[in-house]
Amino acid sequence: MNLTQLPLSGAKVLVRVDFNVPLDKDYRVTDDTRIRAAVPTLKALLEAGSAVILMSHLGRPQKKKREDGSIDREKFTLKHVVETLEERVEVAVKFVADTVGEEAREAAAALEPGELLLLENTRFYKEEEAGGEDFAKKLADLADVYVNDAFGTAHRAHASTTVVAQYFDAEHKGFGLLMQREIENATKVLDDPDAPVTAIVGGAK
Repeated sequence: MNLTQLPLSGAKVLVRVDFNVPLDKDYRVTDDTRIRAAVPTLKALLEAGSAVILMSHLGRPQKKKREDGSIDREKFTLKHVVETLEERVEVAVKFVADTVGEEAREAAAALEPGELLLLENTRFYKEEEAGGEDFAKKLADLADVYVNDAFGTAHRAHASTTVVAQYFDAEHKGFGLLMQREIENATKVLDDPDAPVTAIVGGAK
């Protein structure tokens, strides 16, 4: 379902965004393209009277741990994107250094319509990439509605992208404006392309 079909007014909406952005040595965002791409959806949700809870990953903290084997929270915390996000969405962003624990639950419960909360990096939990059902259920319990607007990670069967959606019924889950635009563009190219067509496929991995 798209945003216009979802019950947004007064609802707590859990949104999967893709804020996996590049940072410099001082942890400043060097390219905010992915943040800007999410702004239309976030503004639409806020204007509809939703309390918006954002979740995203940043980097590969499980694969790039400190020498002692611990997570490098200083390097991979999503707190680094808060300032840029606030500038782009033009709303104060609440941040909680937690994802599914008590602090996250309390912050989500206290969130009012028109407010924005960013949860800590989902990949601080091994269960994220493993598609852990218990982790996904804890995420789902934070909200009434789920919206996936992370087109760049939608192909991954991770807890915060695929598994979490299983805990919302059809009337309470859908996709954001970024996802909608990408689907429409892909559909046009596949079903009704304007000839001639050139396809450029590539990646960094």
